[in-house]
Amino acid sequence: MALDYARLLTELRVESQGLSAVLADLSDADWALPTPAAGWSITDQVSHLAFFDDAASSAITAPDDFRSAADELISGGMDFPDRIAERYRDTRPDALRRWFTDGRAQLLDTFAATDPKARVPWYGPDMSVASSATARLMETWAHGQDVYDTLNIEHPPTLALRSIAHLGVSTFGFTHRNNGLPVPDAPVRVELTAPDGDVWTWGPETADDVVTGAATDFVFVVTQRRHRDDTNLRVVGDVAMAWMTIAQAFAGAPSPGRARLTGGESGRTDTESGRRDTESVGGQR
Repeated sequence: MALDYARLLTELRVESQGLSAVLADLSDADWALPTPAAGWSITDQVSHLAFFDDAASSAITAPDDFRSAADELISGGMDFPDRIAERYRDTRPDALRRWFTDGRAQLLDTFAATDPKARVPWYGPDMSVASSATARLMETWAHGQDVYDTLNIEHPPTLALRSIAHLGVSTFGFTHRNNGLPVPDAPVRVELTAPDGDVWTWGPETADDVVTGAATDFVFVVTQRRHRDDTNLRVVGDVAMAWMTIAQAFAGAPSPGRARLTGGESGRTDTESGRRDTESVGGQR
């Protein structure tokens, strides 16, 4: 998928505005509600986004300062997201909301003013500015989803799903290596139905391993916001099945993902070798 940097930033802006609008309507008590992420409240979800927004801005504008702060944070252990959540848990909701909205606006301005191909440091390998923007989009969607789920409101589907799905596909090799597994030689075909009815595809049409379904369902799985069995994804082939079991579009240690929801819909699977059922392309939840 060719990079359209302006479109990527628009997607990030739309996701940011949607989440900000939800946060603006919360009562103080709502911020303490537990989210699907074990041990994390809405406060923790938002402080996580705000902290790493500031970090992403610093990585671009003051890379040496960022490296020093990152080294210090990592030196305390790789559980630093939980330590950050604990650090800001007593922040007042109005201050936390301003931190997120103001920091996100600054980050968007910084992204817009920076060459998307420029390299910047992060907590692992360096990355391009475009990759940093994509990561912030994925994080916003995923942690925002936890907020939407907590409040039992719909997360409006947008075309941002394509960029996140692309990240999910691109991390196929990372996911296997991260779990100490060899990267399969067999390609996987991914065919997803977009919110507007378009079909997004990755991988060769001749692949025996295939994942098809709604883009939202695929993004749920690769961001580990839903168990595969709680979606209507159709998964064909052993390689595709194994990948959907461990898929992880974000950096960090391997994560077990979310447990299956009680009474959730079962994903459709077929682990036998062979061609896909083309009638399944674009299946919606």
